[in-house]
Amino acid sequence: MGGKLYLCATPIGNLEDITLRVLRTLKEVDLIAAEDTRNSIRILNYFDIKTPMTSYHEYNKIEKAHVLIRKMQEGQNIALITDAGTPGISDPGEELVAMCYEAGIEVTSLPGPAACITALTLSGLSTRRFAFEAFLPADKKERKIILDELKNETRTIIIYEAPHRLVRTLEELKETLGNRRMTLCRELTKKHETAFQTTIEELISFYSGEKPLGECVLVIQGLSRQQIEEEKKESWEKISIEEHVQLYEDKGYSRKDAMKMAARDRGVSKRDIYQYLIEK
Repeated sequence: MGGKLYLCATPIGNLEDITLRVLRTLKEVDLIAAEDTRNSIRILNYFDIKTPMTSYHEYNKIEKAHVLIRKMQEGQNIALITDAGTPGISDPGEELVAMCYEAGIEVTSLPGPAACITALTLSGLSTRRFAFEAFLPADKKERKIILDELKNETRTIIIYEAPHRLVRTLEELKETLGNRRMTLCRELTKKHETAFQTTIEELISFYSGEKPLGECVLVIQGLSRQQIEEEKKESWEKISIEEHVQLYEDKGYSRKDAMKMAARDRGVSKRDIYQYLIEK
């Protein structure tokens, strides 16, 4: 029989957050694939785990995946761990999982810590719907595309950021999203954990005199439906009613339907649009 891939969530700070099931699995598997073996050896030593370990990271994720899959096809069980948190979330583990399914290898996930969920539940913002972006792309064009997509996002937004890039990212968020409510979570589960509700502008001001420290998770309030409608209304008010109606007529709508749609966009009655055009 073939082996199995175990996705094992490890602590994001506090070592006591590891589950009993993960500890047992790490001891029982034939091999542990770790994103950074130098970092992971600390956890293994702390819990006296002697299982052999190999590296699996962003720069060898395809080549090494083939090696790991062959081992599992030969009957070995392998545990995948990341530097911190749940494998496959903002790390190369997703590639290995996809390739395992293609190869017919069984995969299971052992629940545990995840910085995005920890920050979301700690934020005090809406948790029912959220958009997880992890780290924004380093490429400027890709970064702008993502930020533009988030501009009208109604779900709570979660973004990871390193301290040395925090202020720049906050400034880009302010420019694109405006001044939103947000919660900044730092050093989650660690001794100096902090989580405070603020706004993007207040945070930029705060860090103008303070050096950002610690890994950060930004939890940002999404737009309300009312805000979106108000923004649409403001954009329509930048053109005249004649231009607005003509815009729909140019798309093939009748004069009657064009007036009705322009009235809806502006939040007024069709009679108001009709009366205005008659008077003009």
